[in-house]
Amino acid sequence: MEQLKTFIDLFAGIGGFRIVMESSGLNCVFSSEWDKYSQLTYNSNFQETPEGDITKINEKDIPQHDILCAGFPCQAFSISGKQKGFEDTRGTLFFDICRIAKEKKPKVLFLENVKNLKRHNKGETFKKIVQSLENLNYNVFPEILKASYYGAPTARERIYFVCFRKDLGITNFEFPKPTNEKIYLKDKLEHNKDLSDYEIKRSDIKMYKAEEQLPQLRPLQIGKINAGGQGERIYSINGHAITLSAYGGGAASKTGAYLVNGKIRKLTERECARVMGFPETFKIPVSKSQAYKQFGNSVVVTVLKKITEQILRSYEGHN
Repeated sequence: MEQLKTFIDLFAGIGGFRIVMESSGLNCVFSSEWDKYSQLTYNSNFQETPEGDITKINEKDIPQHDILCAGFPCQAFSISGKQKGFEDTRGTLFFDICRIAKEKKPKVLFLENVKNLKRHNKGETFKKIVQSLENLNYNVFPEILKASYYGAPTARERIYFVCFRKDLGITNFEFPKPTNEKIYLKDKLEHNKDLSDYEIKRSDIKMYKAEEQLPQLRPLQIGKINAGGQGERIYSINGHAITLSAYGGGAASKTGAYLVNGKIRKLTERECARVMGFPETFKIPVSKSQAYKQFGNSVVVTVLKKITEQILRSYEGHN
């Protein structure tokens, strides 16, 4: 078997998959992302503007590739969305992955989605996805991993699908074991910067736990704003960030609120990038609100790296 050399980046967002694949020595031969602001960020970092709407791209026009990467849109299955699944047009985008895989027959499919996908519609949606991939001649290995246990200080839990084409003969795949690295939100904070723009000054802030919490690999809530609903909870920097969100309201919408040096504030755009495992060199050319949305929609680079190492090890070990 030849080495894995090329990949395509579908629903590319701001390029989390691409960072991982390129750092593993693979070459991107095609990318697609319809959001114009995400395209801008992608171009700033990879000097390439992804093709637009995947539903309008003929699968025959996509180059041959070894790995198909796709963090396909999750709002259709997300617990914070309406959970319409395949009734939602965003849900049917999964079938664009299928038509491309059917035409190009890549050796590996590497997909990511929200954890809730597994339970959506009493498990029927998940079953349909696995069945569709198996019918395309792939051995399918799904697993839910929590970023907190893999060296990223965020509680983000996601389901990952690693699929090997059946003729490769790879009939088992082991996802990486938790590394439980002692990395906390405080390790990712910006210091030499005016952070007054990110501060939350309200009269309805209530703290009920001490700032100095024992470090733990999870978010540690120590207070609340108003009634403490979504976007109104305050956390210790000795724990982890909450799951960044592309949507949602509250005084600390999208990032959560944290007690830093005696002040309550949201995370900065750079801190969001760091929490998700993006390198320091990653450029953020968009507005604050667009940046929050982009990192909220993104993949955790740190986790993808560990899974990719396992994919390459599995493939080469079998080779």
